[in-house]
Amino acid sequence: MNKITLTVKEAAELIGVSTNSVYTMVRENQIPHTRVRSKIIFHKEMLESWLKGDLKSVKQA
Repeated sequence: MNKITLTVKEAAELIGVSTNSVYTMVRENQIPHTRVRSKIIFHKEMLESWLKGDLKSVKQA
């Protein structure tokens, strides 16, 4: 079964930055993410679309 969501660490590895950079991008609403209680998760397909430049604006779900 393929995962459809990524953790902060997995997202950082996917885009090639540090986890601190991912947390900063989340705080500044620069990267598509979702919060589930206190956990930050990323939808893999949405993150890949964002990397390709297909997403015009970033909204927190």
